Amino acid sequence: MVYENLVLLIHVLLAVGVIGFVLIQRGKGAEAGASFGGGASQTVFGSAGSGNFLTRMTAILVAGFFVTSLALAFVAKQKAEGLSEFNVPVEVSPVETDVVPVVNEPESALPAE
Repeated sequence: MVYENLVLLIHVLLAVGVIGFVLIQRGKGAEAGASFGGGASQTVFGSAGSGNFLTRMTAILVAGFFVTSLALAFVAKQKAEGLSEFNVPVEVSPVETDVVPVVNEPESALPAE
C-alpha cells in the first residue's frame, strides 16, 4: 500500500513536470527569447540555448512517467488478482438487448408458397 502511494505521488509530480516543461518550450516559429524576454535563453541555459536542455528534460520526465504508469498498472493487476483469492463476488451487469428470441415453429404452421 505504501509502495502504491509513493509511485502515485511520483507519477503525479512527473505529470506536472511534463506539463510545465512542454509549456516552457518555444514553438518552431517563436524567437529564441520569446519565453524569457530578450536573449535570456542564451545565458540561462548556456550557449546551446533552451531547446536542448528542455528537450532532454522533457524526454527524461516522459520516460519516468511511462515507467510509473507501468508500475501502477502492475499494482492494480496484483490487487485484482488478490480479490479473486478471497472469493469476492464481482457484480456483472446483465447485457440488455432488443433482440426477440426466435421460437421454432413446426413446418406445417408456415404458410405455403
